[in-house]
Amino acid sequence: MDDRFNTIAGWVLFSGVVGLGLTSISSHYFTADKPHRPHEMGYAIEGVEAEGAGGGDVPIATLLASADPAKGEAIFAKCASCHTINEGGANGIGPNLHGVVGEAIGQGVAGFAFSDALKGKGGEWTFDNLNEWLKSPKAFAPGTKMTFAGLSKPEDRANIIAYLNTQGSNLPLPAAPAAPAAGEAPAEGAAPAGDAAAKPADAAAKPSEGAAAAPAAAASPAAPAH
Repeated sequence: MDDRFNTIAGWVLFSGVVGLGLTSISSHYFTADKPHRPHEMGYAIEGVEAEGAGGGDVPIATLLASADPAKGEAIFAKCASCHTINEGGANGIGPNLHGVVGEAIGQGVAGFAFSDALKGKGGEWTFDNLNEWLKSPKAFAPGTKMTFAGLSKPEDRANIIAYLNTQGSNLPLPAAPAAPAAGEAPAEGAAPAGDAAAKPADAAAKPSEGAAAAPAAAASPAAPAH
C-alpha cells in the first residue's frame, strides 16, 4: 500500500514539475515574439506637421476682414453673466465693456478694481491684444482674476472682437496682410511660371495625350472652397 502511494505521489510531483517547466518555457517564447510598444505612437507623414507645431493662427487682421458682428453678439452671450456692454452700464463681476476697443488696459473703466496683473500690462486693448486675451486670459496676464478659459477658435475671437468694436469704439479695422506679390517664390508644390512656357512644343507634339487628359479633368469635381 505504501509503495503504491509513493509511486502515485512521485508521478504527481513529476507531472507538476514538468508542467511548471513547460509554463516557464512557453512564457519566454511568447514574450520574445510579442512586439514591443514603440517609444512614439503612430507614424510620421512626410510633409505634415505635428498638431500644434509651427504655422500658428491666421492673423487676426485677416479674420476681421470677414468677421460677422452678429455672430460675435451671439458669442457674447457667454460673457453677459459677468459683463455689460451698453453705454453707462454697471460693472458686474467684470467691467462694463462699452468702448473697450482702444481703451487703456486695466484702467479704462471707472469704479472697477482691476487685478494687478492687468494694471501692470500697460498699453491699450488693440485688436491684437484683445485676440490674445480672448484666446487665453491667464496666458495674456498671469495672475488675472478672469476665470474664463478663453475661446479656442480664431474665427470666434474675430467675430466677438468685431462685435465689441461696434459697441462704442468703431475703430477702423486693421489692414489684412497683403497677398504675395508677383515674382515672389511660389508656394511649395506650385510649378514655376517658366515651366508652363518652356513646354509648348511638348504639348503640341502629343495631341493624343492632351485629348485624353481633357475629359478626365472635366469629370473631376471641383474642390470645395475652404
